Amino acid sequence: MIDLYTARTPNGFKATVVLEELELPYETHVLKLMDNEQKEDWFLKICPNGRIPAIVDRDADNFAVFESGAIMVYLAEKTGKLLPTDVKGRSQVMQWLMFQMGGIGPMMGQANVFYRYFPEKIQPAIDRYQNESRRLFEVIDGHLADKEWLAGDYSIADIANWCWIRSYEWGGMSVDGLDHLKRWMTAIDARPASQRGINVPPDDDPVSDEQRAKDILKFVKK
Repeated sequence: MIDLYTARTPNGFKATVVLEELELPYETHVLKLMDNEQKEDWFLKICPNGRIPAIVDRDADNFAVFESGAIMVYLAEKTGKLLPTDVKGRSQVMQWLMFQMGGIGPMMGQANVFYRYFPEKIQPAIDRYQNESRRLFEVIDGHLADKEWLAGDYSIADIANWCWIRSYEWGGMSVDGLDHLKRWMTAIDARPASQRGINVPPDDDPVSDEQRAKDILKFVKK
């Protein structure tokens, strides 16, 4: 059994979609980020960085793993699925996983902050992060021109990138003209594990998008 500590964020979805794809039993513990639960001492013992997601593998002497990419690799290696074992195949998946962690995630995250959350519109910052995110979308689109998935078979690389790119509209971005990217997104959208994973935890927050943005801005400034 896996204990999952998470919230409704793209990085959180990376863990839940993988858990659903691998059909691993897990128990969800939702952290209230606005209340700074992720900074409490008990959670810092699991995740020293004070960020979600994190897991504790009860079946492996309560082994804790933090950082979403590391969680994906750990679960894939634990089950022998979604990550090749040969050196070159594994490297290809890891390259595209690092692409998401070092590029897609940070650039889209900053685009979201400056476009959606900040009360003042700092247009040069918005333009920079939206444009760089779009450039990265184009990299994937070009790569997928003659490929079904990012690295051979469907893998954690596809899941990681999709969990972020699927929310492109939230940061004011577009995927117009990127037909290969859109085909790939649609294919992942349709997977039952993807549909289940992005509903953990369920979206039962009654607040408006405007109020949620204001709340997140307070969190970002901490």
